[in-house]
Amino acid sequence: MTVRREPMSRRERPAKPALSRPGIVDTAVRIMRAEGLDKVTMRRLAQELDTGPASLYVYVSNTAELHAAVLDALLGEVDLAAEGGEENWREQLMAVLTSYTMVLFQHPQLARSALVARPSGENYLRLLNRILDLLSRSGAAVEQVAWGVDKLLQTATATAAEHSARKGDPAAQEDWDALTGVLHSVDENTHPAVRAHMPALIGGAGERLRWGFEVLINGITSTPVPRGDS
Repeated sequence: MTVRREPMSRRERPAKPALSRPGIVDTAVRIMRAEGLDKVTMRRLAQELDTGPASLYVYVSNTAELHAAVLDALLGEVDLAAEGGEENWREQLMAVLTSYTMVLFQHPQLARSALVARPSGENYLRLLNRILDLLSRSGAAVEQVAWGVDKLLQTATATAAEHSARKGDPAAQEDWDALTGVLHSVDENTHPAVRAHMPALIGGAGERLRWGFEVLINGITSTPVPRGDS
């Protein structure tokens, strides 16, 4: 005798949480942390949220926008709270830029995506506002500060992306060893400048990031922006 199963009323099924942009982004961040950024697709996200991909486009236009939203969510981890008075603006700025770079170091795939992603969420705005505020305490003109922020974030992002590319490449260490071997053995008769700048050419790994920011900050605050013909 076949036992007939009673159909389950839809009213007895647990209701799915309503879709929202914050909920979608939170889920995307969770997928990225567990599986990597390449798995953060509209199809994978729809599967996780038990909905159709088309439903997500109401809240997120495409994968690029989704990745930008994920980046913005992780920018909330950047430490913006460095304390200090007006005279300590440079150290505070250095701390914020270093924190931003370290956040990207922790998420290698996101670092590469950040080169082209354009976040516009609240965490990005907080970061932008903080850097503008600190850099403006140098006394530099508004245009220098405004243009300078772009260079500072661009350098930090590119540094993190380069680091992440090497970290994810099994052959990266072999390539580095090959390069350093060549530079150490270069002939001073044929490449005198290279020889004269060794080993400094490949040294100072721990200080280069800070030095690079110092170079940019010094240049930004002392170089007026070009004025177009009026």
